[in-house]
Amino acid sequence: MPDFNYIIRSEGGARKTGSISAKNYNEAMDKLQAENSVVVKLTERDTSFDFFKPFLERLALEFDKFKNKVPLGILVFFTRQLATMFSAGLTIERALFFLKAEEKNARFKKTLDKVEDDVKKGLLLSDALERHPGVFNNLYISLVRSGEVSGKLAETLDELSKYLETIEDTQRKVKSAMYYPVFIIGFLGLVLFGVFGFLIPQFKVVYEQLGSDLPYYTVIFVNLSVWFQNNMFSLMFFMFLSFMILWIFTLTDTGRLLKDRILLKVPLFGNLIQQNILSKFGKTFGILISAGVSVMDSMELLIKVVDNRVYELALIDAKNDIENGISISESLRETGIFPPIFIQLLSTGEETGEIDNLSLKASEFYAKQVTAIVDRLTSLIEPMLIILVGGVVGIVIIVTYLPIFNFGSALAQ
Repeated sequence: MPDFNYIIRSEGGARKTGSISAKNYNEAMDKLQAENSVVVKLTERDTSFDFFKPFLERLALEFDKFKNKVPLGILVFFTRQLATMFSAGLTIERALFFLKAEEKNARFKKTLDKVEDDVKKGLLLSDALERHPGVFNNLYISLVRSGEVSGKLAETLDELSKYLETIEDTQRKVKSAMYYPVFIIGFLGLVLFGVFGFLIPQFKVVYEQLGSDLPYYTVIFVNLSVWFQNNMFSLMFFMFLSFMILWIFTLTDTGRLLKDRILLKVPLFGNLIQQNILSKFGKTFGILISAGVSVMDSMELLIKVVDNRVYELALIDAKNDIENGISISESLRETGIFPPIFIQLLSTGEETGEIDNLSLKASEFYAKQVTAIVDRLTSLIEPMLIILVGGVVGIVIIVTYLPIFNFGSALAQ
């Protein structure tokens, strides 16, 4: 949301300067005039070089998420239980009291304690949850608020719990496909660390005792081992420093865009990430529209929860097109990153007035695609990784023991 610098004159004639956040110029003007002030000057603040503030805000949010991290499964259970208790006639305050008493996760219990206190003070549930962005995201808060406004909070919470269950299931499938190769490669790295740091130095003593010329590849391994031992701590520090710099860079808009572009182009995994995004988009959009959230507000929320900078920028462009009168399906088609079948389903939904249901249907379709891709990746990657690990270990064994075999052959002659 842009910021606007203003100069106003109050009813008493006092001059005042400051800044205000608003969706556009007209909204900023309306906010200032609502205070019975005379607007002398109103200009949008130039944020061309203001890249440090959003970076710090994102860093603070990441720290808050880390500090108050709550497993998605716990949030699903909380939402489902809250819906059940509220629909059974308990007040939100009483429901929070019972759920807090039964909660085993210390971090989430502390959060619920603060939410309960805020509700006791008269805050709406959505406003109380909004004070904990590291636990409850914008989508969660907006759906709760829409339920409060429509008087259908129990039904909204029930739908929200089902939505979170779907997201949790999809995330688990995606992570299971991606964690396995990461684990194997990490294990391989530890093996090589042990080989060059400890195993080959032991063999180096044996080679020196043999006194014979070493094979070319064994010489390379020995030299690498010597270099690794001499530079081990410098290498570890360099790797740690590189990781931290890379992590901080990915918190910037430019870094996020570069990272997400690369991820979408990674063979096999890029398609999995894209299908997961489409499934999440369809589910989220369908839930928001069926809950009575406007299209523009839904697009604004989707920009925040899609969790991919490439799609964020595409949705920003689509939102602007929708604001200018272009249909939802056409605005998404213009971005060039949404597949034809997804666009067609939304287009049919617009024509029939069933865009929420067809968006959910699209989500189901892409969720099945995610499952199929995960199964295919698992069956494909597992033998490839076994061959990779076996090949590396085999090469290490051959190169390490080759001088001993050669020396044995020489003695036999």
